[in-house]
Amino acid sequence: MNPPPIDPRTTIGHVHLKVADIGRSLAFYCGILGFQVTQRHGKGAAFIAAGGYHHHIGLNTWQSLNGQPPPPRATGLFHLAVLYPDRPSLADALRRLVNAGVQIDGASDHGVSEAIYLRDPDENGVELYRDRPRGEWPFTPDGELAMDNRPLDLRALLAEAR
Repeated sequence: MNPPPIDPRTTIGHVHLKVADIGRSLAFYCGILGFQVTQRHGKGAAFIAAGGYHHHIGLNTWQSLNGQPPPPRATGLFHLAVLYPDRPSLADALRRLVNAGVQIDGASDHGVSEAIYLRDPDENGVELYRDRPRGEWPFTPDGELAMDNRPLDLRALLAEAR
């Protein structure tokens, strides 16, 4: 017997990352991506957000100060995902990455969304994406969601940066 699904209004509120160097992580998440510090907790943690929220991302060195990233093929976080409100906002994020010389690992058009993939300074996966309006989502003739993994045209996206 399957339990009933959770309340559809449920969301995932924030992610908390173990990092090796708070300053280096703040330079990436705030200095490049544009998040703002909402609170510092001593020298070992910082909380950052967009739009005045209490925090979308927590960064701490409590168990990881000067640590190394996990080895490839280890379990753990695959990536955190930052949802942008529209395509021009995602284009602005891409412009910030390009201007900072950040390496992009990949970019995909999933049909339901467009996504840019990269790594933060601690090798945590980061997805920057925007959802398409639900009315534009692709479905099979049977009504199943038909997500895809086509290449995203980064030049066309960059042209939409604000």
